[in-house]
Amino acid sequence: MKPRILLTEDDTVAGELFTEVLEAQGYDVDRVETGERALEHLEKSSYDVLLMDVQLPGRSGLEVTRTARQLYPDLPVVVMTAFGSMETAIEAIQDGAFDYASKPIDIDDLKQVVQRAVLRRSPEPSHSIEPTPAPAPGPIIGRSPAIVEVYKTVAKVAPTKSTVLIVGESGTGKELVARAIHQHSPRAAQRFLAIDCGALPETLLESELFGHVRGAFTGAIADKKGLFEEADGTTCFLDEIGDISPNLQAKLLRVLQEGEVRRIGSQRWTRVGTRVVAATNKDLGALVKAGSFREDLYYRLNVVTIDLPPLRQRVEDIPTLARHFLRRAAQANGTRMTGITDNAMNLLCAYEWPGNIRELENVIERAATLSNERLLTVEDLPLAIRDTKNSQILNRVAAGVNGVFADAPSLEEVKRRYIRHVIVSTHGNLSRAAAILDVDRRSLYRMIERLQIEVPGRNGQPSSNHAHAQTS
Repeated sequence: MKPRILLTEDDTVAGELFTEVLEAQGYDVDRVETGERALEHLEKSSYDVLLMDVQLPGRSGLEVTRTARQLYPDLPVVVMTAFGSMETAIEAIQDGAFDYASKPIDIDDLKQVVQRAVLRRSPEPSHSIEPTPAPAPGPIIGRSPAIVEVYKTVAKVAPTKSTVLIVGESGTGKELVARAIHQHSPRAAQRFLAIDCGALPETLLESELFGHVRGAFTGAIADKKGLFEEADGTTCFLDEIGDISPNLQAKLLRVLQEGEVRRIGSQRWTRVGTRVVAATNKDLGALVKAGSFREDLYYRLNVVTIDLPPLRQRVEDIPTLARHFLRRAAQANGTRMTGITDNAMNLLCAYEWPGNIRELENVIERAATLSNERLLTVEDLPLAIRDTKNSQILNRVAAGVNGVFADAPSLEEVKRRYIRHVIVSTHGNLSRAAAILDVDRRSLYRMIERLQIEVPGRNGQPSSNHAHAQTS
């Protein structure tokens, strides 16, 4: 018998597309448009996967997910939404969802997740924890596929005691992720403790991490607990872990391996129940090969790895992040600025952001602080953003216009050629192309479908239509 899929999707276009794709894969698909209808179908028939949109009329997809998991604990539920956020992802997964996808959904990814869900179909009960408050400094923002994967990993690892290694370029938000892990863990009521291992000299860092006894060295006038003792029963965040010395690497290995520490100058070992979350912008694997980082410590730290994507790989999140930082600047400093012009946003989306989210935040705060206008314009942006890579992209687009008009094509053909030229000029980055065309991604996908525009695929080959789908 064919595996049976119950698709709950109120958007007709997306529903028909998903149904067509899944039926072509050999599945038997029933589609309904509300959560109530989904529960009715589940009561009457048996299904192998429930594919559930979050934004539904009546009961939300998350409510239906909770009910379905209670009534049918063997049924894998895949949740999808165009309003992706860390909180939604964590709530969905902790409510028992098998997986979470943020729209626009890559069709190949949809096929894979449904296939995994069909194969998974097991009687294991779900394990969830009580929802906890959002991270103190502010939520992780975005709904690009790369950041949604981060949400899902945070949701799965937070309730455990596992050591976590967060890797990513400087400014990608590694400490925010560490705080999110803590705030969604059973240790959330305790204090989150953090230290930057690259900011302190070795002797001071050793004292801060492990503590000391009175008289251990000049200036040690009293016993002092180290960070690992202070963090007993809670989470300890070690930032820039790749910078610590071989001596401290050996001592840290003992903490992770045996769960005990010894203060400087003491002969007594103390048991600690500290959860370690570490972060680095360095390639620890390469440091191991070079002999500057212990291989055994690397494997102890690398129990669960969260790889944070640079901002240039999640361009679709830039408008959301920029508006968030603009609102925060207005609240903190009482600035007048309340919006961003389309041209300025296009440049923000085209820029490479070597400093990642931290650089974007600084650019927005600077613009909001120095301007008395209500809209952030191109003139408010630094010269580097106005004159570098983004200008080259826009220039490539402009340079190809003569080819668009070379043979006096129809207006529809001009539109098709121009859109394709912009997509090629941005190397298939549809988020960047949408920003240059001044349309939202959903509209661009529809134009690609209607005009039958080939989009460069992941391997450099054209991929036909039905590449992505997004609903509201």
